[in-house]
Amino acid sequence: MSILRAGDEKFHYSDGSHRWIPPDPDYDQEVWDEQVRQHKLGHLRNEQPRVRVRRLV
Repeated sequence: MSILRAGDEKFHYSDGSHRWIPPDPDYDQEVWDEQVRQHKLGHLRNEQPRVRVRRLV
């Protein structure tokens, strides 16, 4: 699971999925694709592993 930060809204739909179509129809699609790829890499770099430890008795 990734964390949304201020400014990430433009890269996400309301359900949290990534927006591969630019919000502005005049925006260059190739530039947008690269921005979304970089944004997704940012999610991966900042993702902290979450481990749930259960103690069996």
